[in-house]
Amino acid sequence: MGYKVAVVGATGNVGREMLNILEERQFPVDEVFALASRRSLGTEVSFGDRVLKCQDLETFDFRGIDFVLMSAGSAVSKEWSPRIGALGPMVIDNSSCWRYDAEVPLIVPEVNAHALEEYMRRKTRRNIIANPNCSTAQLVVVLKPLHDLAKIKRVVVSTYQSVSGAGKDAMDELWNQTKGVFVTDAPEPKKFTKQIAFNVIPHIDVFMEDGFTKEEWKMTAETKKILDPKIKLTATCVRVPVFVGHSEAVNIEFERPITAEEARETLREAPGVLVVDKREDGGYVTPVECVGDFATFVSRLREDGTIENGLSLWVVSDNLRKGAALNTVQIAEALINRGLLKNAA
Repeated sequence: MGYKVAVVGATGNVGREMLNILEERQFPVDEVFALASRRSLGTEVSFGDRVLKCQDLETFDFRGIDFVLMSAGSAVSKEWSPRIGALGPMVIDNSSCWRYDAEVPLIVPEVNAHALEEYMRRKTRRNIIANPNCSTAQLVVVLKPLHDLAKIKRVVVSTYQSVSGAGKDAMDELWNQTKGVFVTDAPEPKKFTKQIAFNVIPHIDVFMEDGFTKEEWKMTAETKKILDPKIKLTATCVRVPVFVGHSEAVNIEFERPITAEEARETLREAPGVLVVDKREDGGYVTPVECVGDFATFVSRLREDGTIENGLSLWVVSDNLRKGAALNTVQIAEALINRGLLKNAA
């Protein structure tokens, strides 16, 4: 017996990727529904070898649906997720709307799937589960096994985030500016604050009073909620002229000594992680190689002699997949595999 799944925001980058991943992972579906705003009514999207026509979110009947995968932004989720959850479906939301709500679990299945069991026992739950920010998801998948091994004290991370994290308009802007540089003049920035083609922009999301951006704050808050509130983390988040795939340079300080080889062997056994770490030309993973893959890749593992018990490493993942759509589907799989969905209605 399969499940009934609705994807909200099915015409966007992440919504389309959710449909792809449901098919690729052979998620046990009986029916899949593509939902979007009224202006996208009738728009066709692919689900395997089938074509789905988008239905209107506002008129769709959610009763009898098992999972609703939300990728329509915070404003839509704030209005619709509680309404949908009250009707019985489990809403797995990819926006930032519910991530910091104490009553909503923030889940990366390889890290804290156990939190789903406590949540599903609650009689007062809202049937909403949050997906973390794309840059956080790939980071904590790598930090978790290392934290279990040697206990992390502090993390310093610099991100190199692709434009797809800012949506289709951002991808179009990079494409048009790149062409413009060679053909005429690069178009004026619209989605970004400065030219993104052949440039890097140390600014993602809005600035906060302390000088950090909200993207940087998200990484700190979410890592603490998902992994361990005692971990100290500071981030610098940078947008780079790459279409898909986020990269991160990560420096970690541990409570006890840990060698690069210990870390390498631990990560080789970790779920969702692939180590590609050859100390030779090309012996590492870049965003181009990670696109379309489910894994989070780790390269450039080395000991940092400037701090006690320090390691540095390079982390790369497809942000539309592990950073968004894949993690959402994995949460649904975790609910099924742990026998928790029967409690959802």
